[in-house]
Amino acid sequence: MDGRLLPDKEEIDLMDRIHIESKFLGGMVGSAVGDAIGEVAFLYPDKDRLGAKVDQLSELRYTDDTAMAIGLAESIIRRGDIDQEHLGKTFSENFEREPWRGYASGPPTIFSLVKQRGVTYSEVAKSLFGGEGSLGNGAAMRIVPLGLFFHNAPELYERACAASEVTHAHPVGMDGAAVQAFAVAQAVKLEPGKDFPLEKAIRGLVEFARTSPISEKMRLVQEFLFQGVPPSKVADRIGRTVAVHESMPFAIYAFLRHNVSFEECLLCAVLNGGDRDTLGAMAGAISGAYLGVEAIPKSWRHKLENRAYIEHLATTLGKMLH
Repeated sequence: MDGRLLPDKEEIDLMDRIHIESKFLGGMVGSAVGDAIGEVAFLYPDKDRLGAKVDQLSELRYTDDTAMAIGLAESIIRRGDIDQEHLGKTFSENFEREPWRGYASGPPTIFSLVKQRGVTYSEVAKSLFGGEGSLGNGAAMRIVPLGLFFHNAPELYERACAASEVTHAHPVGMDGAAVQAFAVAQAVKLEPGKDFPLEKAIRGLVEFARTSPISEKMRLVQEFLFQGVPPSKVADRIGRTVAVHESMPFAIYAFLRHNVSFEECLLCAVLNGGDRDTLGAMAGAISGAYLGVEAIPKSWRHKLENRAYIEHLATTLGKMLH
């Protein structure tokens, strides 16, 4: 510091930027690593076998969870906000390039109908499932770049709903994505290494939810954490389906239970059944955004498919804030 006793404003700003970059990289890379390892866990659903298989792999390949998170990051970077039509078009173009990523039937159906009918993505999304829209976890699984970029925005909830509505227009589907985005946003703002404010964190998540299915499950997470209920029983009570209220709360539970270790958080998320890749993506996003990219095991990071581009998106989002 050139002999100065205290850092000047430029040095403080530099430290802040380095800190934010680590958390943005942690969120994006952590989500993709969680997605890829969760996908492996479908075939190797116990800790030792999963670890051995991941060690054997030369590359960790991600699914549609990360492909759509990439699309959301690309759209935010190009528009600086949530532009639903641009976002839907980005999703559609990325799907056409890589249709083999494991997409569920909903998004491709929406992309096709938008082209056929010349209507908006949200209009088509609202028309699905008897006019109720999807309450699946597909919006929550990809929301990490939004939670990172808008972590200080007072309109975080509204932006998360707007990004979700392109494919998941059910109020519960949007609410679940918003709560996941809020978890990522809060993780960015918390300082690892200090005492983790568990009670305050879970209370904030419960209060942020706006639909009863999500808020009720978040209250269960709160109850289970303080009672010390084991993960397998928590998963039984929360549910094991692709519905967002029966998956996203368990990902948050995995992070809150194992907030000091990315590895233990991820293993908890993917080794208790259910939609393992999406659970891994959601839990990995929060843990990475909290602990920073350095907390993700190097052997996992370095094997991640398309890592350089995912890191580029993360750092670009961070630079746009300064």
